[in-house]
Amino acid sequence: MRPKMNNVILKRTKIIATLGPSTDVANELEAMIAAGLDLVRLNFSHGSAEKHQHRIDKLHHFAQKANRIIGIIADLQGPKIRISRFKNDFVHLVAGSQFILDADLDELAGDETSVGIDYKSLVKDIVPGDLLLLDDGRITLKVIKVDGNKIITEVIVGGRLSNNKGINRKGGGLSADFLTAKDLQDLKTAVAIGCDYIAISFPKSAADIHYARRLVQEANGQCGIIAKIERTEAVQDIDAIIEASDAVMVARGDLGVEIGDAELPSVQKSIIHKCRSLNRAVITATQMMESMIENTIPTRAEVFDVANAILDGTDCVMLSAETAVGKHPAKVIAAMARICYGAERNRITQVSKHRLECQFQRVDEAIAMAVMYTANHLQIKAIISLTESGSTPLWMSRIRSGIPIYALSRHTYTQRKVTLYRGVYPIPFDATEIPQTEINDAAINCLKNLGIVETGELVILTKGDNIGIHGGTNAMKIIRVT
Repeated sequence: MRPKMNNVILKRTKIIATLGPSTDVANELEAMIAAGLDLVRLNFSHGSAEKHQHRIDKLHHFAQKANRIIGIIADLQGPKIRISRFKNDFVHLVAGSQFILDADLDELAGDETSVGIDYKSLVKDIVPGDLLLLDDGRITLKVIKVDGNKIITEVIVGGRLSNNKGINRKGGGLSADFLTAKDLQDLKTAVAIGCDYIAISFPKSAADIHYARRLVQEANGQCGIIAKIERTEAVQDIDAIIEASDAVMVARGDLGVEIGDAELPSVQKSIIHKCRSLNRAVITATQMMESMIENTIPTRAEVFDVANAILDGTDCVMLSAETAVGKHPAKVIAAMARICYGAERNRITQVSKHRLECQFQRVDEAIAMAVMYTANHLQIKAIISLTESGSTPLWMSRIRSGIPIYALSRHTYTQRKVTLYRGVYPIPFDATEIPQTEINDAAINCLKNLGIVETGELVILTKGDNIGIHGGTNAMKIIRVT
């Protein structure tokens, strides 16, 4: 039987939905929460700080009404290497014809022969023979020569090309900085309005993630850092980037354009595996339920895509345009939740040999591993983790299991942080206000009151001897509920 909390069936895989005009309508956000929403994404490519704050306020209102804790991710835009605009908004490019990307052309003067570009340094990054992929790879241009500030190309794959479409170089290698002036301001805004995570677009290396973390600290923030893997260079430095981050997002749009769609499935699987091995959370994103922007049900291919990511061990599956501008945001969440439930019934999601051969450097990590081994081999109904930082529940969640992990914490930022972790559910609980001898009973009674456990069932509880100390978990106890 699937675990419940407040009579709501829990899924282990978390669903992230992007907020936008469609979620602003009436009580749509309330319906999304009821359908299984776990975290929201604020896309800083669109909207003002005031608009993002308004959406957060609305989220908090509906989350509190539903007695739910919902995490918040701020997704920074990053460098957008785009063409400018056309006189008539779009053109049709014909294979075999010449087309010029002109850094000196007026931004509104594009036509069938040439168009401006917003990233003027593109001419320095390109050499003859390079393939430029426009509009997520729908248009392919081969560089013939670079003449001053003009990139002369031959159209290899033509089609309709409209204003402001993105440019990628196949194989990566563009020199644009990963944080723009807009991103630096948006990062401060994200901290100020109370976001829990900040997603960094187009990082090339672990050094980029460390730099972003310093900026958050300088802004007096506690936001976790999510590295969006979108560049070839990031794949080449993936282990170091994962270790530098709190979570990683497999952003399959730009990544697929740069490395090629045929390479994308194996890279996605590898990143999910590496994140779990290195004790980091992982998000699978981009076009997961794309057809539901218009339709009320997903395609079978989309069902398989979401389910396969879950079977591989992703912590979260993410929706973008499907909820931000789609016609049926709550129905998309409900459909994705159904797929989560179905995939999680597969035994492969509950069996693990995670790090059985490893030695651990920290006591609290060793406790987490011992808990999960015990829970998976004993009739345990629930795992209770009294946590300050959320580290112990994170380590536990790296191990495949069908047993829910309840993170009891006094810190709001920790409660929202763990919403990203697979199979972890936050519950507000201040152990510092309870006598040491009564903490175990109080924690179990908390779960009893929520309808999670019943008399006679076994639970495992973890805590530290010194309550309220970060990194202090040093004990696990098996308790029969009375």
